Amino acid sequence: MKQGDLFGASDSPAPQENAVPSKLAPVSKSQPPPAPVVVKPIEPAIPKAVLSVGELTRHLKSTLERNFRNVMVRGEVSGFRGPNGRGHLYFALKDADASIDVKLWQSKASRLKFGLKDGLEVVVEGAIDLFAPQGRYSIIIDRIEPAGVGALALAFEQLKERLLAEGLFGPKRVKPRRPLPFLPRRIGVVTSLSGAAWKDFLKVLHRRHPHLAVLVHDARVQGEGAAGEVVRAINALARTDVDVIVVTRGGGSVEDLWTFNEEAVVRAIFACPVPVVSAVGHEVDVTLADLVADYRAPTPSAAAEVLAPVLTELVLTLKVEARRLEKAWERHLVHERASLLGLKARIEDPRRVLSTQRLTLAEFTERMARQWRGQVRGEREQLKHFEQRLQKARPQAQLAQMRRELAGLRERLHMAQLGMLRGERARWQGLAVRWERASVVPKVRAATVELKALKQRLLPPLRARLVSQRHTVQHLAQTLDALSPLKVLGRGYSLTFSAGDGHLLTDAHSLAVGDMVRVQLADDELEAAVTAIRPGGPLKPG
Repeated sequence: MKQGDLFGASDSPAPQENAVPSKLAPVSKSQPPPAPVVVKPIEPAIPKAVLSVGELTRHLKSTLERNFRNVMVRGEVSGFRGPNGRGHLYFALKDADASIDVKLWQSKASRLKFGLKDGLEVVVEGAIDLFAPQGRYSIIIDRIEPAGVGALALAFEQLKERLLAEGLFGPKRVKPRRPLPFLPRRIGVVTSLSGAAWKDFLKVLHRRHPHLAVLVHDARVQGEGAAGEVVRAINALARTDVDVIVVTRGGGSVEDLWTFNEEAVVRAIFACPVPVVSAVGHEVDVTLADLVADYRAPTPSAAAEVLAPVLTELVLTLKVEARRLEKAWERHLVHERASLLGLKARIEDPRRVLSTQRLTLAEFTERMARQWRGQVRGEREQLKHFEQRLQKARPQAQLAQMRRELAGLRERLHMAQLGMLRGERARWQGLAVRWERASVVPKVRAATVELKALKQRLLPPLRARLVSQRHTVQHLAQTLDALSPLKVLGRGYSLTFSAGDGHLLTDAHSLAVGDMVRVQLADDELEAAVTAIRPGGPLKPG
């Protein structure tokens, strides 16, 4: 392929109509003139450079950033998601025709007075930047303002709406305004000592009441970092013994008074444990500190007038009230003295009444002691009688007696059996001697026969005797078991003992309602309280 352009087109030009003829050869008159020769012009070959993507992007970046170092653009905020992890803001500006990305670094975003949101129309000023790895251009913002309204006014309204919704002020205020003390012992003041507000406040305060104590905390009231100093001053004074805190400064522009629209200052005033008076600017100046404070004074001098009553008027009022109180107290004393004299005439001599009551009390005491001693003596005799009866009828004594009788019967049965066995053994021994003396075979046979006969005669009576004795023992055991108090308990009966001394109860005369008793059942014991006593018959349910 011949040399061509970047797209491979041929460099052979098309025939031109107005060609320039070259030199012609001499032509004889007899020969016809030759046809004209068209000569193609030769264009110079201009080589075109091939750029890489990076080189082209760098050229574009240098061109854009050099020619658009400071531009102002107006548009609506779109795609706003708040600050990222490093505090930078990324969003887009758009209008009906186009959209462009913008970036606001953390150093500028931290000083932003108002809040951004989608749809907010703003005017930004900054420089064009091209991000080479993605080939995207954007605006790096140096300054941003809301379109049609000032940044401070928008920030004021946004913060006001948010604090109003939280209840820091307004009709839905969560903490009611606190009343100011009538005569504060010490007044705390947050202001700049070099300002005129402090001088005006102190002048009016000392003119009205020169003895009031004032504790001032110096703080910057405008400029960068003033809000932090005001917050620290409020918190420091709140930890002292002041009864009220005055936050004040003189008049100025919106920018000068902006410290008292900062959210940190507003929340510090709301959280202060003592009442706060806001005296910022003039009467026409309204800040968020005025809205959240417990009292808003139009000027620093007005704040001093509210907090400091006139000393001479106080002294005069105290004198008048003291005189009125003295007169009222004199009238009260006269009335009470007359009432006391009337009561004294109606009251008997307390010594005579006390002597009569003492004699009556001594007589009653003696009668009660005699009656009590007789009652105690009767109760003791009755208690001894019950103890004797209980000892005789005690189940443990009866059981021991029955066990002794059963042991005696067993011993007699054992001795009878031993006597029978000894007799039989003696008979057998005699028979053995006789068998040895007789002939062996016939005697053995006779003895065997006789032994068998004796066995047949002896075993039935012995067995019958053993059966009879066994029946007798079983009958005695059954009789003993039937007479056992434990057997009686097994049939549903119970024994009732006094919970205090453990004596068996046979009647209800020794009990009273509320006494504790212990009831012995067949297998268990229980304690109960006497709720009713019905002599002469069983208790009915209910």
